Amino acid sequence: MKHLLTTSTALGLLLLTAAPSQAQTADKKTAISLYGSAYQYKGNFGTNYWDWSANNYGPGITFSRYLTPGLDLGLSGAYVELKSTPEQSASRFGSNFNTNVVNVNLALKLKLNNGWALKEDAVIQPYLLAAPGWAFTSREGSFNQNGVSTDLAEDKSYFDLFGAAGINFRLADGVGLFIQTGQHIPLKANLDGDPTRDNDAWDDRYLQHTAGLTVAFGKMKDEDGDGVSDRKDKCPATPAGVAVDANGCPLDGDGDGVPDYQDKCPTEKGLAALEGCPDRDGDGVRDGDDKCPDTPGKAELQGCPDADGDGVTDASDKCPNTPSGVAVDANGCPLDRDGDGVPDYQDRCPNRPGPASNKGCPEMKVEEKKKLQEATKFIQFDFNKATLKPISFPTLNGLVQILNDYPDYFLGISAHADNKGDDAYNLRLSDERAASARAYMLSKGIPADRIVSHGYGESKPIADNATEAGRTINRRVEFDVYLPGDPNPAETKYGVAPEIPAAPKAAPAKAPVKKAPAKKAAPRKR
Repeated sequence: MKHLLTTSTALGLLLLTAAPSQAQTADKKTAISLYGSAYQYKGNFGTNYWDWSANNYGPGITFSRYLTPGLDLGLSGAYVELKSTPEQSASRFGSNFNTNVVNVNLALKLKLNNGWALKEDAVIQPYLLAAPGWAFTSREGSFNQNGVSTDLAEDKSYFDLFGAAGINFRLADGVGLFIQTGQHIPLKANLDGDPTRDNDAWDDRYLQHTAGLTVAFGKMKDEDGDGVSDRKDKCPATPAGVAVDANGCPLDGDGDGVPDYQDKCPTEKGLAALEGCPDRDGDGVRDGDDKCPDTPGKAELQGCPDADGDGVTDASDKCPNTPSGVAVDANGCPLDRDGDGVPDYQDRCPNRPGPASNKGCPEMKVEEKKKLQEATKFIQFDFNKATLKPISFPTLNGLVQILNDYPDYFLGISAHADNKGDDAYNLRLSDERAASARAYMLSKGIPADRIVSHGYGESKPIADNATEAGRTINRRVEFDVYLPGDPNPAETKYGVAPEIPAAPKAAPAKAPVKKAPAKKAAPRKR
């Protein structure tokens, strides 16, 4: 008995020192299991199978190594003192035995949580165990046969067949609680000392009912440091410090597909485009920033609508139908800088007040209109030239003053000729005379873009060219003022001015030829 205990102690120490330091899952491949077992003997003295009142108890330890998702390899050591007395038998009365047994088994565990039947990390993990090994026995006791007592002391070892089924309950990663039932058959063992043996090799055997705790060891690979092994991590590049779920993916409390660490509204389901925030009216403005969260609006107006697009929300717009592109004030009404009641977008003179009847421009005084109408009478040029006679200057200076007094108005100058002479010549001369009047007024400081001049030649008479009086009237320069945006009155009256032909090239000089004296013609006035 002492020899067996010494052997058992040495074996236990050997198992402890040989324990690997990794884990028993794919991440933790080595585990240690500590357990207690209830043993039930069956042999020549009878059977205690499933008789819980006849249990013998003992401790055990197993070191196991993960091989594949469905297979572990383990080395187990267990101790028990089997005790029994024979069933009522007159011939064996007084017999008894105490047999100390140390089992050492190499266990091959077939796990059913292998990814096919059950997930590897399932809470309930059933398995089957095949564990051949060795049984070291030390027997004491006595055997009475017809009044003859025999000492049963014997130390002996046997090849042990052990098979079991069990269930592991996963408590946490690398920690499990398991229960297991199996049968040991030490081949040709005589555990009870009865000298009468059967012909088979498994007279004496015993059940082992086990409950214990398994703890796995080792360090898993975890590249992103989120606490989920790379093998299980479905989001392997999670930023450091981000809380993750069991799959290693960032938590998404509201389930909107935007992880909490990026979600500006982590308790409300929202849109990825809005950093996880909701947008009830679908206008692209998150509800928390939307002053009109139930009505689609514009981002620049904090989510409120603006039907006329003037930049003022409908709720504040006192002029809700302003045309597109019109500048408005804070109330959404068109600007009226000169305060004349004509909005700037309709006001031809937005910087100076004027009545709506004159398109928002100051009305020209009657006497000034009269000056414009009569100016044509006082504009004269040198004969057959575009040179202004000085007598024209006072009239032109008066027109300059009118343009200075009414800076929003434009001036159209149109010059005309009678029908005497060449048509093309008359057209060029009339255009040059209109340009000459324009040039004079520009020299007095009027901006060039405010005066337009055209020549119409003899094409637009206003009197009969058959008389000298009519021709005099037709040789004229007219002045018409008009507002910005209005057509030139000359073009309204006479149409688009004709294209001015190029002046003919001068003929080469010829030798003088003597001719008979001709009668001198009277000069033609122009």
